[in-house]
Amino acid sequence: MFRPYFAFIGLRYTGARRRNHFISFISLSSMIGLTLGVAVLITVLSVMNGFDRELKQRILGMVPHATVQHFSVVENWQALDATLTANPEVIAAAPFIQAQGMVTHGSGVRGILMNGIVPDEEDQVSIISQHMVEGSLQALEPGEFGIIIGELLASHLHLGIGDKVTVVLPDAALTPAGVFPRMKRFVVKGIFKVGADLDSTLTFIHMDDARKMLRMESGVHGLRIKVADLLQAPRIARKIVEGLPQGYYSSDWTRTHGNLFQAIKMEKTMIGLLLMMIVAVAAFNIVSTLVMVVTDKTPDIAILRTMGASPSAIMMIFIVQGAMIGCIGTLLGTLSGVLLSLNVSNIISWLEGVLNHQFLSADVYFISYLPSELQGLDVAIVCGAGFMMSLLATLYPAWRAAKIVPAEALRYE
Repeated sequence: MFRPYFAFIGLRYTGARRRNHFISFISLSSMIGLTLGVAVLITVLSVMNGFDRELKQRILGMVPHATVQHFSVVENWQALDATLTANPEVIAAAPFIQAQGMVTHGSGVRGILMNGIVPDEEDQVSIISQHMVEGSLQALEPGEFGIIIGELLASHLHLGIGDKVTVVLPDAALTPAGVFPRMKRFVVKGIFKVGADLDSTLTFIHMDDARKMLRMESGVHGLRIKVADLLQAPRIARKIVEGLPQGYYSSDWTRTHGNLFQAIKMEKTMIGLLLMMIVAVAAFNIVSTLVMVVTDKTPDIAILRTMGASPSAIMMIFIVQGAMIGCIGTLLGTLSGVLLSLNVSNIISWLEGVLNHQFLSADVYFISYLPSELQGLDVAIVCGAGFMMSLLATLYPAWRAAKIVPAEALRYE
């Protein structure tokens, strides 16, 4: 089998035992550092992907992917619903009436976003039924003035199923006693928990009760749309509105919660860059390793030069040696990172059981476990970057070896 002699010598140098054990130690530490850096970077990026996925599934499962509204009210929402769902990119649509207000109980007061819904329709576009802690969405019956609230809101106001709360709207009503804000007593019919701030602000009532509360004779404020591809929601909403009569407009999740996911994306990028510096430090330890190897092998280099080896061949010997260290470290790190990413949730759960301590408390964080989502692109980028930095680290020592003058090197041998 044909093998260039510089590759043969470079591989021999990599595996050979050296008289100077310090060089072997530095070489091993460089490889271990590169392995740990790559493994940690892949694991952390996978955990960030997991948190991003959980936020998208939970928050964007509750808030509208997109909405279609009218500047006044939508009277015949059933016809608009049929038009929207006829679009192949729209999975489902549901009507809503929305208002901002406050909810009071005892001495506690909290601001809320009140959504008037049809429970059966809402189930098609929302994941709320999957995250009910107590009660159910179907408990909302017209005329009973029931309300479903988040767990954080229930905790702040010390509410439970069956308790009564007062919903206050900013619209003023003129009475014989003077001007008073519009208010109504509601009964808590359900409590949900999805995480983040939605549990403290979002509430649901039946659409008929919302009409009575807002003194609407008919119609709805708009329709909520659930689309197959979240990233295409702005385009789909604009395209739908273009085909509707004048007076309709659209909104989408990028306007209401886009900043949150942009922040997560930026955080992932910054953490990735910082951890990449660890990989760079480990990779550039190869420089010191190869510099010492060049010093140790100076007589051998001089002999190779006198036997006719070209400077480029001498460079390739040490590039092969450094690339082999980088390749082994990167591959071991990639394998370790992939295995750790796939099992990090189970590992953390095991540690919580052993230490009898919960790292992610459900009372503080919106999830009680460490999520992880391994993406092939992240693995490829980290693996490629680790190997490229290792290869770049070989250039200076290899160039220095190629510049050795045989006569000077052998003068004192």
